[in-house]
Amino acid sequence: MTAGEGKKGLSLGLLDGLIGFRLRLAQIALFEDFERALRPFDITPTRFGALVLIEANPGLSQMQLARAIRLDRSTLVTLLDHLEGRSLLERRPSASDKRTNELVLTGEGRKLLTKLKRRVQDHEKRLFGKLSESDRQELMRLLTAVSVKNRK
Repeated sequence: MTAGEGKKGLSLGLLDGLIGFRLRLAQIALFEDFERALRPFDITPTRFGALVLIEANPGLSQMQLARAIRLDRSTLVTLLDHLEGRSLLERRPSASDKRTNELVLTGEGRKLLTKLKRRVQDHEKRLFGKLSESDRQELMRLLTAVSVKNRK
């Protein structure tokens, strides 16, 4: 059953016109499909995001990663411990600042990420395949505008 559906035609009241409510329903649908797609790999959206950012930014520091995916320090450490425990990444002392760790994917991490990217691209096609390219770009622009504005 989706929002607005029900045996008696459930009224959503104010919720029906709230963008935040619609975004939340969309987020739930996205996370459910993402979880199904990556369940065999024990990868959450946050873990996937971390792996992608580490790959795309060689030498990324733990604090840079935390800011990029909006995690507090203790949650970040738990995330990194999990990924490091699975031999997907290594924390190495920075050559320029010994107080800082740089994050590096292992060979196993790169190999897994290649598989995950294909699955995530299929997931995106399932959920957004009906959108035209211009609609997709407009949705990205609007979501970026909201997330950037609220990040300051």
